[in-house]
Amino acid sequence: MAIDLTDKVAIVTGAGRGLGREHALALAARGARVVVNDIGGAVDGTGTSGDAAASVVREIEAAGGEAMADTASVTEYEQVEAMVAAATSRWGGVDILVANAGILRDKTFAKMELADFRAVLDVHVMGTVHCAKAVWEGMRTRNYGRLVFTTSCSGLYGGFGQSNYGAAKMAIVGLMNTLALEGAKYGIRVNCLAPSGATRMLEGLMPEEMLDAFAPEYVSPAVVALSSADAPTKTVLCAGAGSFEAAQITLTKGVHLGTADGVAEAILERMDDLTDADGQMVPADNSAQAANELRLAGFGKKT
Repeated sequence: MAIDLTDKVAIVTGAGRGLGREHALALAARGARVVVNDIGGAVDGTGTSGDAAASVVREIEAAGGEAMADTASVTEYEQVEAMVAAATSRWGGVDILVANAGILRDKTFAKMELADFRAVLDVHVMGTVHCAKAVWEGMRTRNYGRLVFTTSCSGLYGGFGQSNYGAAKMAIVGLMNTLALEGAKYGIRVNCLAPSGATRMLEGLMPEEMLDAFAPEYVSPAVVALSSADAPTKTVLCAGAGSFEAAQITLTKGVHLGTADGVAEAILERMDDLTDADGQMVPADNSAQAANELRLAGFGKKT
């Protein structure tokens, strides 16, 4: 059955260009009313302009959709609250949040200024937190919500020169994991998207034919799916070039090494065994690690 988002209200941050623009257009094409949020800044977060958001709104309206522009900075909670209030006043509430806004300030850790580390954390982590917090109570009250956070392979697997960006993107996965648990009984589903998209952030880093393969619009179907009534929850969906994968944080079966002297040495000796992927699992919550360790230690076994 085709995904229909008619009368759903979506906020897409960083929607003036690149991936965010394509996400906004894709949601609007499925019937959603879209708040196009963008401060209109440069890749490093400097500068402001309302032109980018307004341009996307015009595109949506020209195609017969409904949209409104907003230039709130996701780093300022009061501005985010005002954005949510404006959407609620106009359309009755917010059903979908796509937290896409981000900046880059790449340097090796040795050369990176702490101010650049904090700036990236502020936009990606606190920006996502601010947006989620501002829509959370309304979603709880209406027993419905779809939150799509933007993570990255740089956080999941590491990226040279991106210690700040990688740390921020992995923190967002942790936020997703907990909010998915807390939102479950209120009909709120929370997921992450790890996109591979040729945006301003990748200019000059890839050959032209590869950039074409990673066109941003090829990622946006994942956002539509994660915004739908049938969306999963607590899933990290990867997308790029028309391909889709799921990234999972797993727990191996492990080994029990006891508590006597020599355990530190035994850990190194048995590293292949305790990292063996055979039989690994995806834990449901934070109790799984301790439960597995007690199982290995023999607790709960019948004597």
